Amino acid sequence: MISQLHDATAFHFGSDNYAGVHPEVLEALATANGGHVLAYGDDPYTERFREVVREQFGERAEAYPVFNGTGANVVALQAMLPRWGTVQCTSAAHINTDEQGAPERIGGIKLLPVASASGKLTPELLIAPDPDDVHRASPQVVSASNSTELGTVYSPEEFSRLADAAHAAGMFVHLDGSRIANAAAAQGGSLAELAAGADVISLGATKNGALAAEAVIVVNPDAVRGTDYLRKITTQLASKQRFVSAQLLALYEGDLWRRNAEHANAKARELGARLAELPGVEVPLEVEANAVFPVLPEGVADRARERSGLRFYDWPPMPGAVRLMASWDTPDESVDALVDAIRAAL
Repeated sequence: MISQLHDATAFHFGSDNYAGVHPEVLEALATANGGHVLAYGDDPYTERFREVVREQFGERAEAYPVFNGTGANVVALQAMLPRWGTVQCTSAAHINTDEQGAPERIGGIKLLPVASASGKLTPELLIAPDPDDVHRASPQVVSASNSTELGTVYSPEEFSRLADAAHAAGMFVHLDGSRIANAAAAQGGSLAELAAGADVISLGATKNGALAAEAVIVVNPDAVRGTDYLRKITTQLASKQRFVSAQLLALYEGDLWRRNAEHANAKARELGARLAELPGVEVPLEVEANAVFPVLPEGVADRARERSGLRFYDWPPMPGAVRLMASWDTPDESVDALVDAIRAAL
């Protein structure tokens, strides 16, 4: 037994990746342990997860468990693109800003980012492929994040309009769903309703209570080629895949994904509302999912961090703003502590 090396009473707002593993997910890992089963996905937990995916996303849907969100995005986009194609996304998209160039470096994928104040793509922002132009990378895939890096959420109607426009222009649609649970909980719908129109989904789990577990969900098999091979090439094929799939089952076979996301969203809304009441603090973006972007007077964030010991980060794209992320396990006491620390720093 190892010694506990961290303070298990500390809860921060720097990232929902800070949070631990939900007890029901840990229980699923223990259930999947013991004895020998076949490796590389030929196990009953992976097969059951495939069944759950077909039940939720349609009979043609295929599931490919992977380790992390960057891997899911790289595998998905590689499988969707011809060599001459490019991916349209917003300039704030995770694939463009926070994946260390993995799509370009690992996948050989050119990104075509466009500016969007809301973090959302709209049909008006899309650039249609020109089959007669051999000099420029051809837009072949549209990638949208829900929720976005700015914490905004596509409604099912918004996403459906975007998908329809992309398909009408001859492009496929990828949904980066690392926080799709938060988006669906915010809208009150199912995962399938929120993702309707997507050909391929990067299904998130790690940020919502899992441990190194995500999945590529191919809703439209006609949109991909060689997904199995690409998952192996990009080092995203788990040998002991039962432990990845067991976590995905714990979240998505029932309603744990929604319960976790609803809690995180509620704590974020509470935090945003309370901070907006403080003199000198602005919360310019509506809190739709589990992210809050308050704008603080100069020096306040540093003083609040120093006094409270709470971790959270500045958000350079918005002058004076910080990003606060609520998690599935954010307690009331931590919300109180952060609000008190910022009030004192003001």
